Amino acid sequence: MWKGFIGKLSGKAPKSGGGGGGGGGWSSPPSKSPTSYGANGGQWDPMRSSPPLPVVAGAEGDTREDVFLRKVTVCCVLFDFSTDRVGRDSPERERKRQVLMSLVDCVGAAEEPLTEAMVSACVGMFAINLFRVFPPKVRPGAGGAAEADEDDPFFDPSWYHLQVVYELLLRFVMSPVVDVKVARKYVDNSFISRLLDLLDSDDPRERDCLKTVLHRIYGKFMGNRPFIRKAVSNILYRFVSEDDHHNGIAELLEVFGSVISGFAKPLKEEHKLFLCKALIPLHKPKAVGMYLPQLTYCITQFIDKEPKLSGTVIRGLLKYWPVTNSQKEMMFLGELEEVLELTEMPEFQKCMVPLFRRVAHCLNSSHFQVAERALYLWNNEHVFNLISRNHQVILPIIYPALERNARLHWNQSVLNVTMNVRKMFFDMDQKLLLACQKKFQEEEEKQAESEERRRLIWEHLERNAAFHPVAGDISFAVTKSAPLVAPTMT
Repeated sequence: MWKGFIGKLSGKAPKSGGGGGGGGGWSSPPSKSPTSYGANGGQWDPMRSSPPLPVVAGAEGDTREDVFLRKVTVCCVLFDFSTDRVGRDSPERERKRQVLMSLVDCVGAAEEPLTEAMVSACVGMFAINLFRVFPPKVRPGAGGAAEADEDDPFFDPSWYHLQVVYELLLRFVMSPVVDVKVARKYVDNSFISRLLDLLDSDDPRERDCLKTVLHRIYGKFMGNRPFIRKAVSNILYRFVSEDDHHNGIAELLEVFGSVISGFAKPLKEEHKLFLCKALIPLHKPKAVGMYLPQLTYCITQFIDKEPKLSGTVIRGLLKYWPVTNSQKEMMFLGELEEVLELTEMPEFQKCMVPLFRRVAHCLNSSHFQVAERALYLWNNEHVFNLISRNHQVILPIIYPALERNARLHWNQSVLNVTMNVRKMFFDMDQKLLLACQKKFQEEEEKQAESEERRRLIWEHLERNAAFHPVAGDISFAVTKSAPLVAPTMT
């Protein structure tokens, strides 16, 4: 016991034997916590500007592994960037950054495979530096720190070191000298799960780095792919059903867009379930505009792999179609057009009736951009071909909306496009258009007769009420009740 205690105070850097020879996970750091001890094992004064860093220079007889592990040990010391009492240019902070950059060059230029101790130490260092509680979203003010606006981008003050750590992690994952079988012992499901949690960071630079790193991990560590897909599904489930807030949904979908493009045909049932249970419900949250381009790309990739899924997607869009949010409705119409471009005739015919009932509602929207965007569906060549081959079913559904627009809509641009669409249908089938017009006029006459009949009935009731007023001799039986007596105090 005394020998171990004296060894801590000796100031020598730890040897490589404790780094990873026993096969421990990434959670075992190669050095003591910097909050109480420095990397050399000596106690440091918390009032100092920063914890002391160990000596990196290699002694005579040191191996490549020894020098590498000493550098990793230096990078395991953390610094507090949340206060301004020490500037960014402090020697200790700058030294750690320089050591991190040297490790980046070392891993990038390495020709010999990294040993298991080196891999274990690296992953442990990544865990110490990256897996943290996110700093509060504040901005410096005249009187101190103030909460930042939600729309303003937030930049983590510790990015000075984190940027190089992410660069090293990316080089580590991509490097051919890192044996996948060895690395999988440490880059396990727990490590990947905590990386996914970091995607909720407020800093867009960190999310962008994580997006690249996760994509490389998915490509290299094939044994972890099912877990990554399941973990991403769980994040999306929580976002839709519980939290309704997550900063990294767009980045997750961007990663999965390239993943979906690599799915083999025919699609597995697991992948179809991911589309139906995770991707389509993402149209429900109010913040769908933040990630809609990435979501649309993922969905179109699924349809490109299996065109029969287009009907499922269209019915999902109709299920989550917005009613009172015009901006969201315009985004849905844009996505609908992209989906229809990939839709084949059999799938289109299965869902065209409910689809064009919804389009008819959009045509009569008082928001001119919604009505105009719906009318522009006819400008798409593939959509126009689908409509023209099924105009016998679609025209009777859509004609009343076109007629009301032509008569009542306030916007001149919508009126002009409406008349162009009517002319298209007239050129397709003049006889059917005239029949729809006649039917519309008959329904209008019936509605006018019904309204007139209702008006006459109300007038008759009002006259009867005027000639026969309610009698004033209605009496109500009131029973006598015992008088209330105040309670006495005893």
